[in-house]
Amino acid sequence: MNRIPRRTSGPPVWADAPDGWACEVRRLAAERDAVILAHNYELPAIQDAADFVGDSLALARQAAATGASTIVFAGVSFMAETAKILCPDRTVLIPDPRAGCSLADSISVDQLRAWKAEHPGAVVVAYVNTSAEVKAESDVCCTSANAVEVVARIPDDREVLFLPDQFLGAHVQGVTGRTGMHVWMGECHVHAGISPVALRVQVEADPEAALYIHPECGCTTSALWLAGTGDLPADRTRVLSTGGMLDAARAETARRVLVATETGMLHQLRKANPLVAWDPVDARAECRYMKMTTPEVLLRSLRDRTTEVHVEPAVAERARRAIEVMIAIGTPGGGE
Repeated sequence: MNRIPRRTSGPPVWADAPDGWACEVRRLAAERDAVILAHNYELPAIQDAADFVGDSLALARQAAATGASTIVFAGVSFMAETAKILCPDRTVLIPDPRAGCSLADSISVDQLRAWKAEHPGAVVVAYVNTSAEVKAESDVCCTSANAVEVVARIPDDREVLFLPDQFLGAHVQGVTGRTGMHVWMGECHVHAGISPVALRVQVEADPEAALYIHPECGCTTSALWLAGTGDLPADRTRVLSTGGMLDAARAETARRVLVATETGMLHQLRKANPLVAWDPVDARAECRYMKMTTPEVLLRSLRDRTTEVHVEPAVAERARRAIEVMIAIGTPGGGE
């Protein structure tokens, strides 16, 4: 996760960005005692204007640790909810309240309750990309980086309900060899759209390129199978969370890396290692919800403070337990 230092004296200055809006963001943040958190999939300008940039787990940890009275979460709704659950005494703002998540929307709390009723006694593992209400009905949350470890810690004689991402669930099941694991058939529309066909086309065009693949992608299982058969370079095909991608990028020696995830991630990868050519497997893999936070929207949120996030206290209390377990589990490769 990147920390961008602020100037503590003198006129407002923002890194190397000359734009007036960035200076105004910094001025307002200081005036409002606000910390700005931005997800890796946000617009590059938003990432550059934030105090901290990272994946959902790293940002949840940062929210829990911050001393600022206001948290501005440049991300999507479930992320801002998570920050509010962890920091009930802080003001949490989401720049555009319409910024939802197709993956989080793929399971409702009523659907989860019905699923639990079909499998009494099962351990519910909820990907962090879920609503506060779904988290409250879960036993533990996870990210793409620690999902394998979370499931592996559950006793073998317990059923597991893994939700909501079918591709991450399939990946976890394949790595752990877990039996008695049921996977909800949800998906992120952006990651699901990155197909094995697109992957093969790119690899055939540049067989020497390395591959970074997010486990939410629709091409993940096929990519691992193709790597096993030799159709993809096994030594250069890696399934990584966004945080894991950034860690790997710093030591990457390949001339070019094809990246299968939301295209906003390329900004941090290019900053981490500018000697490598970082290109998307699918240039159309862009989340419209993540792109709702524009400079104008971020400024308005800081200035007007009308986009505050609220979570019902009883829901927050139950959800907090599942989130805190997730935060406590070590994830050297980062989070979502």
